[in-house]
Amino acid sequence: MPPHLLAVDWGSSSLRGALLDSEGRVLDERSAARGLLSVPAGTWAEVFDEHFGDWMRAWPQLRCLMAGMVGSRQGWMEAPYASCPAALSDLAAALCWVQPVRVAIVPGLCCEHDGVPDVMRGEETQVFGALDLLGLRDATLVLPGTHSKWVTVRDGRVQAFATHMTGECYALLRHQSLLARSLPPQDGPLLGQPFDEGVARAQRPGGLLHHVFGVRAMDLFGRCSPAELESHLSGLVIGEELRAQREAQAWQPGDALVVIGAQALTERYVRALASLGTAAQPVGSEAGWRGLMALSARCSAAAPAGAP
Repeated sequence: MPPHLLAVDWGSSSLRGALLDSEGRVLDERSAARGLLSVPAGTWAEVFDEHFGDWMRAWPQLRCLMAGMVGSRQGWMEAPYASCPAALSDLAAALCWVQPVRVAIVPGLCCEHDGVPDVMRGEETQVFGALDLLGLRDATLVLPGTHSKWVTVRDGRVQAFATHMTGECYALLRHQSLLARSLPPQDGPLLGQPFDEGVARAQRPGGLLHHVFGVRAMDLFGRCSPAELESHLSGLVIGEELRAQREAQAWQPGDALVVIGAQALTERYVRALASLGTAAQPVGSEAGWRGLMALSARCSAAAPAGAP
Protein backbone atom coordinates (compact mmCIF):
# COMPACT_ATOMS: atom_id res chain seq x y z
CA MET A 1 0.00 0.00 0.00
CA PRO A 2 1.28 3.50 -0.80
CA PRO A 3 1.85 5.95 2.08
CA HIS A 4 -1.14 8.04 3.09
CA LEU A 5 0.48 11.31 4.21
CA LEU A 6 3.80 13.12 4.31
CA ALA A 7 3.75 14.91 7.68
CA VAL A 8 6.33 17.70 8.06
CA ASP A 9 7.44 19.66 11.11
CA TRP A 10 9.51 22.60 9.81
CA GLY A 11 10.66 24.83 12.64
CA SER A 12 13.25 27.50 13.34
CA SER A 13 16.24 25.17 13.58
CA SER A 14 15.23 21.82 12.10
CA LEU A 15 13.23 20.04 9.42
CA ARG A 16 11.55 16.69 10.10
CA GLY A 17 9.29 14.62 7.89
CA ALA A 18 7.51 11.28 8.23
CA LEU A 19 5.70 9.05 5.78
CA LEU A 20 2.53 7.76 7.45
CA ASP A 21 0.30 4.88 6.42
CA SER A 22 -3.49 5.01 6.53
CA GLU A 23 -3.44 4.09 10.25
CA GLY A 24 -0.96 6.85 11.11
CA ARG A 25 1.99 4.49 11.56
CA VAL A 26 5.42 5.85 10.62
CA LEU A 27 6.81 4.11 7.53
CA ASP A 28 9.95 6.24 7.17
CA GLU A 29 11.40 9.42 8.66
CA ARG A 30 13.94 12.04 7.63
CA SER A 31 15.42 15.01 9.45
CA ALA A 32 17.95 17.74 8.76
CA ALA A 33 19.27 20.93 10.35
CA ARG A 34 17.45 23.01 7.74
CA GLY A 35 15.13 25.17 9.77
CA LEU A 36 13.92 28.69 9.02
CA LEU A 37 17.21 30.20 10.19
CA SER A 38 19.17 28.31 7.53
CA VAL A 39 16.81 28.57 4.55
CA PRO A 40 17.55 31.62 2.34
CA ALA A 41 14.52 33.61 1.21
CA GLY A 42 12.95 32.22 -1.94
CA THR A 43 14.52 28.75 -1.64
CA TRP A 44 11.90 26.92 0.43
CA ALA A 45 10.58 24.94 -2.54
CA GLU A 46 14.11 23.85 -3.46
CA VAL A 47 14.91 22.73 0.10
CA PHE A 48 11.62 20.82 0.27
CA ASP A 49 12.37 19.09 -3.02
CA GLU A 50 15.91 18.26 -1.88
CA HIS A 51 14.63 16.36 1.16
CA PHE A 52 11.22 15.06 0.08
CA GLY A 53 11.00 15.42 -3.69
CA ASP A 54 11.71 11.75 -4.37
CA TRP A 55 8.82 10.73 -2.09
CA MET A 56 6.44 13.19 -3.73
CA ARG A 57 7.40 11.97 -7.22
CA ALA A 58 7.22 8.31 -6.25
CA TRP A 59 3.60 8.68 -5.07
CA PRO A 60 1.79 11.32 -7.18
CA GLN A 61 -1.32 11.13 -4.97
CA LEU A 62 0.60 11.69 -1.74
CA ARG A 63 -0.60 14.68 0.30
CA CYS A 64 1.78 16.73 2.44
CA LEU A 65 0.81 18.83 5.47
CA MET A 66 3.46 21.08 7.04
CA ALA A 67 3.41 22.69 10.48
CA GLY A 68 5.73 25.16 12.17
CA MET A 69 7.70 28.22 11.13
CA VAL A 70 7.39 27.24 7.48
CA GLY A 71 4.12 29.19 7.68
CA SER A 72 5.61 32.32 9.27
CA ARG A 73 6.13 35.66 7.56
CA GLN A 74 9.74 34.61 6.83
CA GLY A 75 8.69 31.10 5.76
CA TRP A 76 7.64 29.49 2.50
CA MET A 77 4.23 31.14 2.56
CA GLU A 78 2.58 33.07 5.39
CA ALA A 79 -0.36 31.14 6.81
CA PRO A 80 -2.55 33.55 8.83
CA TYR A 81 -3.27 32.44 12.40
CA ALA A 82 -6.63 30.95 13.28
CA SER A 83 -8.22 32.66 16.29
CA CYS A 84 -9.13 30.87 19.51
CA PRO A 85 -11.36 29.22 20.44
CA ALA A 86 -10.48 26.81 17.65
CA ALA A 87 -11.20 23.18 16.84
CA LEU A 88 -9.37 20.88 14.47
CA SER A 89 -11.99 21.64 11.83
CA ASP A 90 -11.10 25.35 12.05
CA LEU A 91 -7.48 24.55 11.25
CA ALA A 92 -8.59 22.36 8.33
CA ALA A 93 -10.68 25.20 6.92
CA ALA A 94 -7.77 27.65 7.20
CA LEU A 95 -5.03 25.54 5.60
CA CYS A 96 -2.75 27.54 3.32
CA TRP A 97 -2.28 25.57 0.08
CA VAL A 98 1.19 25.84 -1.47
CA GLN A 99 0.27 23.34 -4.18
CA PRO A 100 -3.49 22.94 -4.79
CA VAL A 101 -4.94 19.89 -3.00
CA ARG A 102 -1.49 18.40 -2.47
CA VAL A 103 0.80 20.52 -0.23
CA ALA A 104 -0.51 22.77 2.54
CA ILE A 105 0.71 24.67 5.60
CA VAL A 106 -1.12 24.54 8.94
CA PRO A 107 -2.05 28.09 10.04
CA GLY A 108 -1.14 28.07 13.75
CA LEU A 109 -3.25 29.71 16.47
CA CYS A 110 -3.55 33.09 18.17
CA CYS A 111 -5.28 34.42 21.27
CA GLU A 112 -5.08 37.52 23.51
CA HIS A 113 -4.38 38.21 27.18
CA ASP A 114 -5.42 41.69 28.38
CA GLY A 115 -5.01 43.10 24.88
CA VAL A 116 -1.62 41.46 24.23
CA PRO A 117 -1.54 38.78 21.49
CA ASP A 118 -0.02 35.32 21.91
CA VAL A 119 0.76 32.93 19.05
CA MET A 120 1.87 29.37 18.30
CA ARG A 121 3.01 27.59 15.15
CA GLY A 122 3.48 23.84 15.18
CA GLU A 123 2.36 23.16 18.73
CA GLU A 124 -1.30 23.15 17.67
CA THR A 125 -0.82 19.88 15.77
CA GLN A 126 0.83 18.32 18.83
CA VAL A 127 -2.09 19.42 21.01
CA PHE A 128 -4.73 17.87 18.78
CA GLY A 129 -2.58 14.79 18.28
CA ALA A 130 -2.21 14.26 22.04
CA LEU A 131 -5.96 14.70 22.54
CA ASP A 132 -6.56 12.07 19.88
CA LEU A 133 -4.00 9.67 21.35
CA LEU A 134 -5.44 9.96 24.85
CA GLY A 135 -9.10 10.15 23.86
CA LEU A 136 -9.61 13.53 25.57
CA ARG A 137 -11.82 16.51 24.77
CA ASP A 138 -11.04 18.51 27.91
CA ALA A 139 -7.47 18.98 29.13
CA THR A 140 -4.70 21.33 30.20
CA LEU A 141 -1.61 20.60 28.14
CA VAL A 142 1.96 21.75 28.64
CA LEU A 143 4.44 21.86 25.76
CA PRO A 144 7.93 22.53 27.19
CA GLY A 145 10.61 24.00 24.99
CA THR A 146 12.39 27.17 24.00
CA HIS A 147 9.01 28.89 24.28
CA SER A 148 6.81 26.73 26.52
CA LYS A 149 3.06 26.68 25.92
CA TRP A 150 0.21 26.08 28.37
CA VAL A 151 -2.95 25.20 26.45
CA THR A 152 -6.53 24.99 27.73
CA VAL A 153 -8.88 22.73 25.75
CA ARG A 154 -12.60 22.41 26.40
CA ASP A 155 -14.96 20.24 24.33
CA GLY A 156 -12.24 19.65 21.76
CA ARG A 157 -11.53 23.35 21.17
CA VAL A 158 -8.42 25.27 22.16
CA GLN A 159 -9.85 28.06 24.30
CA ALA A 160 -6.61 29.90 25.06
CA PHE A 161 -2.91 29.40 25.70
CA ALA A 162 0.02 31.18 27.33
CA THR A 163 3.67 31.23 26.24
CA HIS A 164 6.69 31.35 28.55
CA MET A 165 10.24 31.93 27.24
CA THR A 166 11.54 29.38 29.74
CA GLY A 167 13.96 27.45 27.55
CA GLU A 168 15.39 30.56 25.96
CA CYS A 169 15.88 32.30 29.33
CA TYR A 170 17.54 29.19 30.76
CA ALA A 171 19.94 29.05 27.80
CA LEU A 172 20.84 32.73 28.19
CA LEU A 173 21.42 32.39 31.93
CA ARG A 174 23.23 29.07 31.54
CA HIS A 175 25.64 30.10 28.79
CA GLN A 176 25.78 33.91 28.48
CA SER A 177 25.24 35.43 31.94
CA LEU A 178 27.54 35.81 34.94
CA LEU A 179 26.12 32.51 36.19
CA ALA A 180 27.93 30.65 33.40
CA ARG A 181 31.17 31.06 35.39
CA SER A 182 29.66 28.98 38.19
CA LEU A 183 28.39 26.16 35.97
CA PRO A 184 30.08 23.28 34.11
CA PRO A 185 31.30 24.10 30.59
CA GLN A 186 29.22 21.22 29.15
CA ASP A 187 25.60 20.36 29.93
CA GLY A 188 25.30 17.39 32.26
CA PRO A 189 22.58 14.99 33.44
CA LEU A 190 19.79 16.17 35.72
CA LEU A 191 20.51 15.85 39.44
CA GLY A 192 17.22 15.28 41.22
CA GLN A 193 17.68 16.87 44.64
CA PRO A 194 19.12 20.24 43.52
CA PHE A 195 16.50 20.39 40.76
CA ASP A 196 13.70 19.79 43.26
CA GLU A 197 15.16 22.44 45.56
CA GLY A 198 15.16 24.91 42.66
CA VAL A 199 11.51 24.18 41.88
CA ALA A 200 10.59 24.65 45.56
CA ARG A 201 12.58 27.89 45.89
CA ALA A 202 10.82 29.36 42.86
CA GLN A 203 7.50 29.04 44.73
CA ARG A 204 8.73 31.30 47.55
CA PRO A 205 8.55 35.10 47.69
CA GLY A 206 11.32 37.03 46.00
CA GLY A 207 10.85 36.30 42.31
CA LEU A 208 13.09 34.75 39.69
CA LEU A 209 15.39 37.77 39.35
CA HIS A 210 16.27 37.42 43.02
CA HIS A 211 16.39 33.63 43.15
CA VAL A 212 18.77 33.18 40.21
CA PHE A 213 21.44 35.31 41.88
CA GLY A 214 21.44 32.70 44.61
CA VAL A 215 23.12 30.34 42.11
CA ARG A 216 26.11 32.68 41.98
CA ALA A 217 26.14 33.24 45.74
CA MET A 218 25.99 29.50 46.52
CA ASP A 219 29.02 29.00 44.28
CA LEU A 220 30.96 31.77 46.02
CA PHE A 221 30.37 30.12 49.39
CA GLY A 222 30.98 26.58 48.14
CA ARG A 223 27.46 25.40 49.01
CA CYS A 224 27.00 23.33 45.83
CA SER A 225 29.07 21.81 43.06
CA PRO A 226 28.83 23.28 39.53
CA ALA A 227 26.81 20.24 38.41
CA GLU A 228 24.37 20.70 41.29
CA LEU A 229 24.02 24.40 40.50
CA GLU A 230 23.19 23.59 36.88
CA SER A 231 20.27 21.39 37.93
CA HIS A 232 19.22 23.95 40.56
CA LEU A 233 19.04 26.66 37.88
CA SER A 234 16.90 24.40 35.68
CA GLY A 235 14.56 23.85 38.63
CA LEU A 236 14.34 27.59 39.26
CA VAL A 237 13.27 28.58 35.75
CA ILE A 238 10.84 25.67 35.32
CA GLY A 239 9.52 26.30 38.83
CA GLU A 240 8.93 29.95 37.98
CA GLU A 241 6.87 28.92 34.94
CA LEU A 242 4.78 26.59 37.08
CA ARG A 243 4.33 29.27 39.76
CA ALA A 244 3.17 31.84 37.21
CA GLN A 245 0.68 29.45 35.64
CA ARG A 246 -0.69 28.41 39.00
CA GLU A 247 -1.10 32.08 39.91
CA ALA A 248 -3.00 32.51 36.63
CA GLN A 249 -5.22 29.60 37.76
CA ALA A 250 -4.19 27.45 34.79
CA TRP A 251 -3.70 24.54 37.20
CA GLN A 252 -3.89 23.66 40.87
CA PRO A 253 -2.27 20.89 42.93
CA GLY A 254 -4.17 17.67 42.34
CA ASP A 255 -5.04 18.47 38.71
CA ALA A 256 -4.08 16.03 35.96
CA LEU A 257 -2.04 17.59 33.15
CA VAL A 258 -0.65 16.38 29.82
CA VAL A 259 2.99 17.19 29.01
CA ILE A 260 4.03 16.89 25.35
CA GLY A 261 7.58 16.81 24.02
CA ALA A 262 10.96 15.13 23.95
CA GLN A 263 11.56 12.68 26.79
CA ALA A 264 14.43 14.49 28.52
CA LEU A 265 12.45 17.70 28.85
CA THR A 266 9.06 16.19 29.63
CA GLU A 267 10.69 14.19 32.45
CA ARG A 268 11.78 17.45 34.11
CA TYR A 269 8.28 18.91 33.94
CA VAL A 270 6.63 15.71 35.15
CA ARG A 271 9.07 15.62 38.08
CA ALA A 272 8.58 19.31 38.89
CA LEU A 273 4.79 19.01 38.81
CA ALA A 274 4.90 15.86 40.96
CA SER A 275 6.96 17.72 43.57
CA LEU A 276 4.11 20.25 43.72
CA GLY A 277 1.42 17.62 44.10
CA THR A 278 0.25 17.31 40.50
CA ALA A 279 0.28 14.28 38.22
CA ALA A 280 1.18 14.68 34.55
CA GLN A 281 0.81 12.30 31.60
CA PRO A 282 3.81 12.51 29.22
CA VAL A 283 3.26 12.23 25.47
CA GLY A 284 6.15 12.03 23.00
CA SER A 285 6.90 13.54 19.61
CA GLU A 286 4.45 11.13 17.96
CA ALA A 287 1.72 13.61 18.93
CA GLY A 288 2.72 15.91 16.09
CA TRP A 289 2.39 13.18 13.45
CA ARG A 290 -0.91 12.06 14.97
CA GLY A 291 -2.25 15.63 14.84
CA LEU A 292 -1.30 16.10 11.19
CA MET A 293 -2.92 12.75 10.39
CA ALA A 294 -6.15 13.79 12.10
CA LEU A 295 -6.04 17.13 10.29
CA SER A 296 -5.60 15.41 6.93
CA ALA A 297 -8.71 13.34 7.58
CA ARG A 298 -10.69 16.52 8.34
CA CYS A 299 -9.58 18.35 5.20
CA SER A 300 -9.96 15.47 2.71
CA ALA A 301 -13.37 16.49 1.47
CA ALA A 302 -12.73 20.24 1.62
CA ALA A 303 -9.23 20.30 0.08
CA PRO A 304 -10.21 21.11 -3.53
CA ALA A 305 -12.51 23.95 -2.44
CA GLY A 306 -9.90 25.37 -0.07
CA ALA A 307 -7.07 25.28 -2.60
CA PRO A 308 -6.12 28.40 -4.55
